[in-house]
Amino acid sequence: MIGTTGIDFSVIAPPAYLEHFVAQEPARVHHVAAQHVLSDETYRGFFAREAERGAEIIVDNGLFDLGHALPAESLVEAALAVSAREIILPDVMRDGAATLKASEKAAREIRELSGDAFRLCAVLHAADDDEWLRTYDAFVASDWAGSIALPASRRPDPDEQLCRTRWVATAYLQDHGLVDDLLVYRLLGLGRTGHLELIEQREHEWISSVDGAAPVILGAMGVALLPEGPYEKPSTPRIEKLGPIPEDRFDLIRKNISVVRSAAGSTVTIAEEHR
Repeated sequence: MIGTTGIDFSVIAPPAYLEHFVAQEPARVHHVAAQHVLSDETYRGFFAREAERGAEIIVDNGLFDLGHALPAESLVEAALAVSAREIILPDVMRDGAATLKASEKAAREIRELSGDAFRLCAVLHAADDDEWLRTYDAFVASDWAGSIALPASRRPDPDEQLCRTRWVATAYLQDHGLVDDLLVYRLLGLGRTGHLELIEQREHEWISSVDGAAPVILGAMGVALLPEGPYEKPSTPRIEKLGPIPEDRFDLIRKNISVVRSAAGSTVTIAEEHR
């Protein structure tokens, strides 16, 4: 487990805007899309340079963007290309058993290809709370999971289930002494309360990082994130469908990123020399 004074926020932006919004000072943690590493030379070069500057590069498996995870060979190829330290294993939305099966298979294949070159991250999905607890226990007991990622809570959940409400889940792990000191814990994406969730989550010093595109997408649409809320997210395009961003929106996007980092307790800024 890595204790932090805040949660590192990895900005997700279209490849054309990495220099404007994603470069970090100091370089800390980047969540990187494997498919873009493999297909976009500019994207690949940018994150390879961030790794040289000391950033921890985490290669995501592509499920959220593509609808399916890339095979182990492609994940290893992408990870090597940007000197990544970690690979997020294949996962299956809302299905703990299928996620565990896919993760175990990929972990075995990745190790056959690269040994112990990369920390492997399991994503905690489940259909209900019993399955959530079983899946979590299986990840902790495994000999291959070096980190665990909790996906964002995107829909209202009046019952506050562990498998649906992330801030309930992290509080449960803390209160029941289930946080494993040998694991790294990450949050994947900003959920329905956006940056406001991070104000609560940063109380857990064992949470290492979170990634998200919301400050970029909303800023490009002219929507400002308010430090103390409320967080009201209109219908938004996927990041790959965003299109050109007018330069007169750049300052708003940077302010939005600052709001998220402040909520997360992070002092990282956008690297000035990259602007």
